Amino acid sequence: MSRRRGELPVIENLEITALAAEGKSLGHWNDVVVFVPMTVPGDVVDVRIRSKRRRYMEGTVTRFVKLSPMRTEPVCEHFGTCGGCKWQNLPYGEQLRYKREQVREQLVRIGKIEVPEIAPCLGSARQTFYRNKLEYTFADRRWFTYDEVASGKDLAPEPALGFHMPSMFDKVLDIRKCWLQPDPSNAIRDEIKRFCIEHGYSFHNAREHAGLMRNIIIRTASTGEVMLAVVFNEDDRERIDTLMRHMGETFPQITSLVYFINGKLNDSLTDLTPICYSGKDHIMEQMEGLRFKVGPKSFYQTNSEQAYELYKVAREFAELKPDDTLYDLYTGTGTIANFCAGRCRKVIGIEYVPEAIEDARTNSEINGIGNTEFFAGDMKRVLDDAFIARHGRPDVIILDPPRAGVDAAVIDVILNAAPERMVYVSCNPATQARDLALLDAKYRIEAVQPVDMFPHTHHVENVVKLVRR
Repeated sequence: MSRRRGELPVIENLEITALAAEGKSLGHWNDVVVFVPMTVPGDVVDVRIRSKRRRYMEGTVTRFVKLSPMRTEPVCEHFGTCGGCKWQNLPYGEQLRYKREQVREQLVRIGKIEVPEIAPCLGSARQTFYRNKLEYTFADRRWFTYDEVASGKDLAPEPALGFHMPSMFDKVLDIRKCWLQPDPSNAIRDEIKRFCIEHGYSFHNAREHAGLMRNIIIRTASTGEVMLAVVFNEDDRERIDTLMRHMGETFPQITSLVYFINGKLNDSLTDLTPICYSGKDHIMEQMEGLRFKVGPKSFYQTNSEQAYELYKVAREFAELKPDDTLYDLYTGTGTIANFCAGRCRKVIGIEYVPEAIEDARTNSEINGIGNTEFFAGDMKRVLDDAFIARHGRPDVIILDPPRAGVDAAVIDVILNAAPERMVYVSCNPATQARDLALLDAKYRIEAVQPVDMFPHTHHVENVVKLVRR
């Protein structure tokens, strides 16, 4: 390790040997783990240490001494700056291999339970342009990259429409092309930015809470329908009408044009009412002949094609029979519940968000499904022994909780209900492993299937089939 006076230390010729959590990779220096982002196994790098702990250090690359033969060339010009798609420099097969290993390691290390052979991670057919939803943020001053600052050029403030810099609520990287969402997403973003600059619309300043333009949300459905939702900081009707009319005329493929007025200090839209400017107040998604209504605030899996593969795995693991009662816990907008309803006698769906439950009921009605019931409320308060006595003991339970996992009180109710089979769908294998350990006394794991919903990221969904002992 070397350093000059006043400088942070640099480790020279560090060999990167393995992938690590959160899209980082690692090497070892004097038996200390060194985490380094934007590297892949096989790279040899000089690393400037940014933080030191007793058992590990973190740093950034100052020089690539040798590039790994495993490396691939990132397709995105914003790679390494915007904080997304951190694995674009890693072959997709290696991404899938690591995600499978990540699931195995967390189930065994955290859960400390017996796990069968884990299936290879189910890859996404699309690794680019796979998302059906993106949100962009306006800022009156764009983030300048480190290379731009180091160039010594005179950098005048410029407005931005793009993504927040990692862990920086008020810093926005201006995006010229994003490889995540299909057309016309990039064109819509570019045109709304151009129009606002040309016509003097003020861009938001998060620290001063000033500026008309706050956010846009673009949804592109598998049916070809497109939604544009624009979030304004104040109710400037003349400017709102001028902009919305222009976007509707410029992009006739927009089938739902809506806006929000958000004068709050935070960007949350959950307590705000969307205003439909033109077209429908929703778009329609489609999956295996079923149609799903998606509004401006609705949750729908952001990789539509891969969501179908995920739900097929969950349905297969459930092994539903015509007389079965299925409980779909954390049902969201009822996608899994409605997807499985044709294979069983009755489906009970429970979800915390009332608006999501209304969407779930609407989706049942749209598809002529009459054997679903949906209930809104905090899971640990809704799902108790009395609820199960009223609505019938579940033969099968499907769990798809948020990242925090399942509350211990809910686990107790599930164990008392004693379904024959369970399917646990998780976006966080660590909390899934914790919950599986609590279920282990009465349920054994029969199958594990990781599913990649987000290529070029470290995130992985995992589906576990449990059978009563």
